Amino acid sequence: MADLRTIKIDGKEIEVDPNLTLIQACEQAGVEIPRFCYHERLSIAGNCRMCLVEVVGGPPKPAASCAMQVKDLRPGPEGAPSEVLTNSPMVKKAREGVMEFLLINHPLDCPICDQGGECDLQDQAMAYGIDFSRYREPKRASEDLNLGPLVETHMTRCISCTRCVRFTTEVAGITQMGQTGRGEDSEITSYLNETLNSNMQGNIIDLCPVGALVSKPYAFTARPWELNKTETVDVMDALGSNIRVDTKGREVMRILPRNNDDVNEEWINDKTRFVWDGLRRQRLDKPYVRENGKLRPASWAEALSAAASAMKGKKLAGLVGDLVPVEAAFSLKQLIEGLGGNVECRVDGAQLPAGNRSAYVGTATIADIDDAKMIQLIGTNPRTEAPVLNARIRAAWSRGAQIGLIGAAVDLTYDYAHLGSELAALEKLSSQKISDETKEAPTLVIVGQGAIQGENGANVLAHAMKLAENSNSKLLVLHTAAGRVGAMDVGAVTEGGMGAALDGADVIYNLGTDEVEIPAGAFVIYQGSHGDRGAHRADIILPAACYTEENALFVNTEGRPQLAMRANFAPGDARENWAILRALSAELGRQLPWDSLAALRRAMIDAVPVLGAVDEVAENEWQPLPVEPLGSGEIEYAIRDFYLTNPISRSSPLMAELSAMAAARAEDEKLAAE
Repeated sequence: MADLRTIKIDGKEIEVDPNLTLIQACEQAGVEIPRFCYHERLSIAGNCRMCLVEVVGGPPKPAASCAMQVKDLRPGPEGAPSEVLTNSPMVKKAREGVMEFLLINHPLDCPICDQGGECDLQDQAMAYGIDFSRYREPKRASEDLNLGPLVETHMTRCISCTRCVRFTTEVAGITQMGQTGRGEDSEITSYLNETLNSNMQGNIIDLCPVGALVSKPYAFTARPWELNKTETVDVMDALGSNIRVDTKGREVMRILPRNNDDVNEEWINDKTRFVWDGLRRQRLDKPYVRENGKLRPASWAEALSAAASAMKGKKLAGLVGDLVPVEAAFSLKQLIEGLGGNVECRVDGAQLPAGNRSAYVGTATIADIDDAKMIQLIGTNPRTEAPVLNARIRAAWSRGAQIGLIGAAVDLTYDYAHLGSELAALEKLSSQKISDETKEAPTLVIVGQGAIQGENGANVLAHAMKLAENSNSKLLVLHTAAGRVGAMDVGAVTEGGMGAALDGADVIYNLGTDEVEIPAGAFVIYQGSHGDRGAHRADIILPAACYTEENALFVNTEGRPQLAMRANFAPGDARENWAILRALSAELGRQLPWDSLAALRRAMIDAVPVLGAVDEVAENEWQPLPVEPLGSGEIEYAIRDFYLTNPISRSSPLMAELSAMAAARAEDEKLAAE
């Protein structure tokens, strides 16, 4: 670390790293500097000039604090600390001048602008604006862009901060946005009027400091002060992104990211942000019982009684779905195994070994990507499986990290060494001797679910662990299901996988499993939130809450337990998942020993202590798997359609539209290639 340097900010002496910019040094001193173009996670543009400060003893003009480093300051007389003023008359006049220029062409849209109430320009105009304009000429107008169904544009409001351009280029890895022209003719535009081809594009809505880029689905539906805000976590992928759910009454109106440097920084993907329209559609809001081949509505008492009657004295199997919270998986395991049945959460056929956390979670954290010099991807396309994690890998690549991929060649938004898609490529790589230089550099092996599904899955995982061991790398198992790691932690597994669990089962208790076909013949009880594949096959349906409607625990792909908080209430007669299982256990005469969520969590943490360390990543003891020859075959990816991976997203009209657009785009690319 560089030697600290003493500087004075508004008369207060502080010690800071000389490599910091003045705006960062001011933040450390507790002084807030207004800004429009500067953003901590983007490159410095220095073009809005709102962050001007006065450098005492420097040039007789204000300096842009975002573009000047502490080490560029000259010391004061006789070696005194350099001094910076953020509230002098020079600074105040300069910022007022900048604000006046920004408002020259800005329209008076505040009463109808969706950014109203959370607009940086409004806030800064309160501090530095004036109540009249000296500008008498007509205001400049700009044509709006068509960026697709997610981002609505009002380009007349644009102040050319270029945050959207820098985000799409640097973080999302697409090159469709840019700035053209000079002076009054300058404008932000898209290349050949293309729509944005990225599953991270919604983040530019948050980045825009004015109302030029707003959410198209949310437009004109609510004002920020009308909304109840709940901090929770996302379940659209296994990353566990920290989010804020804004509700109005019983309805979810929008989903925004929360900052967590260790998980998602401050980004979320488009499915996470816009899937809320699927929360209210195709919902199961009352119990159903199948009679004469048709489902009919029933009361809770009737449905639970019918379920208990069907289960008594029968061979049982329980399936745990992708979006199931840990409490529900634990409750189902206790109930079904207490009745002599089997429970299985690896419904996609992933060969994850029970009890070996270093194999089904790994030893790496998501933040380890930041410092990695080499990242080896095996059977994973992180751009579709975890877009925010992919943006983190891209950031590491931009800092010089080398990326390798075993799997089909795809566009990951960064360069990589493609080692092939055959199992033989992994076998060859895992048996190579790694140089001491490579062993000393921080390296990472990331294994996807597509690689470890099927007959060879356990052996692929063993070879990935061998590669990590040989290269002194950390291992990260990238899951696609938000509930999988938590279900593995509580032991919701059967030796032999789903086939062994269902073998000979008379009654299948399907807890939110909608991604697989349930074999014919068995009696099926379905507990879930949406009328998807699982509900169509069911003989009894028990309606449950979804992830925004109950307090629950989820464990993300790195093994970090996180709390999801209830933002709104489930529709109709739907109930919380754990409460349904508790009520059913009483009906069966095998009452589960808890009456509240707190008591359930105490029992769960007693059984699995690692679940009690909320927002912490436990160190997993390394337990390598036995390695056998891999043979022939190809490694495939787990997700084919990013937008339609679970019942909530399949219920969303917007996700269906985005899926169709992605398919059409892929077809166009094929035609162009031919």
